[in-house]
Amino acid sequence: MVDIDSALRASAYSGKKNKRNEESGKEVAKKGLEPFDPQIHATKEVADAYSMWLVIIYGFMISFLMRYVFMPTQESMESVVWLLPVMLAATVPSLHKIIIPKKYSELYTRGNWFRGIFLFLFSWLALSFLLLNPPLADIASPTLASGIDIEGSSDEAIIGYIWEDDVYEIQLKEDTADIVLGMAVRDNVDVEGAIILVTLQHTSHSEPIILANGTVIEQTEAISSFTAVENWARGEAKNIKKEFTGKPEVAPNSDDIGLAWDLAEVLGEENIKLGDYTIFVQVKENGGHVEPFGENMWTKTYTLKITRTASS
Repeated sequence: MVDIDSALRASAYSGKKNKRNEESGKEVAKKGLEPFDPQIHATKEVADAYSMWLVIIYGFMISFLMRYVFMPTQESMESVVWLLPVMLAATVPSLHKIIIPKKYSELYTRGNWFRGIFLFLFSWLALSFLLLNPPLADIASPTLASGIDIEGSSDEAIIGYIWEDDVYEIQLKEDTADIVLGMAVRDNVDVEGAIILVTLQHTSHSEPIILANGTVIEQTEAISSFTAVENWARGEAKNIKKEFTGKPEVAPNSDDIGLAWDLAEVLGEENIKLGDYTIFVQVKENGGHVEPFGENMWTKTYTLKITRTASS
């Protein structure tokens, strides 16, 4: 507790100290809010508005130029398509000084340049995503939905499998087994019209065997074989909540078109042999919806290793 006498003494001392500071000529820091000048505030708001619209329009212009002028000259999605606009962010401060009147541009600080550069990048990215993805365009090539898989059959010869880094190893307790290979094609726009080529190569064959060649929808036998499979070795797919979706892991979406082949049948043998099988997959699309490149292509090579392991 502070009594009245102590409070009066402290107040008197504070008053004498302030008086001595004034007499000594030393500047005393004043506490409180700075005076508000409506005119200065309005000028800063106008300067910020000019900056905002300038960088938004600049970002949109770069998006249109890259999409309709620069990208048609490229054969594929080269890194320069994204690197060049990022480098242009360095021109934002100079652009302000050239276009915006001096009475506004001289008010800008480093904070304005920081905000302006990020707004330019976000504006360019946002419009670029709209111009390069369905329904306006489709620069993403068709692909396989989730690698390859084999039918989860009751064949006792198969005792295990390992799927890692595009290598599918199947472990057998015998020299032969009945194996059905499956995969599924996925695309943003026209998965049925995608052109697929699948080949199978084994050391015992001098030439690769063509499993599929043509549009996806034309592979009727392979589609029927995939549909006939009740379960796959890699099991069902899970959603973001880790819940089973009822769809196989190899074709987790309902729009994926699955293809399957009995390997022994396509090899012209009773059962598939041990060894390494190279599976080459090429999927491409062309047409007006894949502009500006005219053709999107995706290729992948998988290895199917069939080994014999002593059963436990």
